[in-house]
Amino acid sequence: MRNMRAVLLAATGFLIALSASAAAQSDYPNRPVRLIIPFPAGGSNDIVGRAIAQQMGERLGKQVIVDNRTGAGGIIGTELAAHATPDGYTILVISIAHSVNPWLYKLPYDPIKAFAPIGIMGTGTNVLTVHPSLPVNSLKEFLAMAKAKPGELSYASAGIGTFQHLSAELFRLDAKVNLLHVPFRGGGPALVDVLGGHNKVMFSSLVQAVPHIKSGRLRALGTGGKERVPALAEVPTISEAGVPGYEALNWWGLLAPAGTPPAIVSKLNAAINESVKSAETVAALARLGAEVRTGSAEEFGAFLARERDKWVDVVTRTGIKAE
Repeated sequence: MRNMRAVLLAATGFLIALSASAAAQSDYPNRPVRLIIPFPAGGSNDIVGRAIAQQMGERLGKQVIVDNRTGAGGIIGTELAAHATPDGYTILVISIAHSVNPWLYKLPYDPIKAFAPIGIMGTGTNVLTVHPSLPVNSLKEFLAMAKAKPGELSYASAGIGTFQHLSAELFRLDAKVNLLHVPFRGGGPALVDVLGGHNKVMFSSLVQAVPHIKSGRLRALGTGGKERVPALAEVPTISEAGVPGYEALNWWGLLAPAGTPPAIVSKLNAAINESVKSAETVAALARLGAEVRTGSAEEFGAFLARERDKWVDVVTRTGIKAE
């Protein structure tokens, strides 16, 4: 009799917990959602993340609060998200660095098992920019200078393994030039350094660089996509301007901690897809040279797997090492 009573009590407790969990999911969100951006303010992750946060907040009915947790090439903020409670109230912005870090660092989390894909937000190519004080006006002139002064031209990046770094190393391989890498803790600080004329070169995200190109504070020599971008229609692609076949593409997406209920992931995915298709988001990203993307959580998971395979080849060929 006592055993039967214990079984009934356990079953009752399980049903109550299950009911509470279901109620919490159906009521989601009932408080603000934290959006961790693992890079400093001013970089492409921050710009895109903040644009999406505002739109998602309107669609979820609760504020999405941006939380910049920087350091170690995005690892610090990503680890924080990996260990967060999987209840949908902590989500993470990721970009190409998430696919590269496993090949560079011993991570304090499993980049696959620790997360549940939510969805992709957008894509954007890079742009080779130089400070106006550098006496080159075309990609061919830049290549000539780089070959005449091997190892003397330095480029700034958001850090080892970031899009700026990888796209520059791919350029170095394809163009057969020797450039000096100067890593910073994020795209914002790197851009400030180049705008100040300290380092003269940056393979910047279009999202980050277009306003400064338009204002004349940076000079654009080429973009990294297959086709010219509308935001800089007068700027040739790097491929057509002197490095045939060169292509570099960054992307941004969202993850949740592993174990986040599928119903919540689905709701977040729907909120992303609606947010990026809004006229405000399309216009905002278009002005900065980026394009919105949509898709299911499953499609984003498959995309992440392909990206990991793609960039390990670049890391291997260039011998990139974490410091």
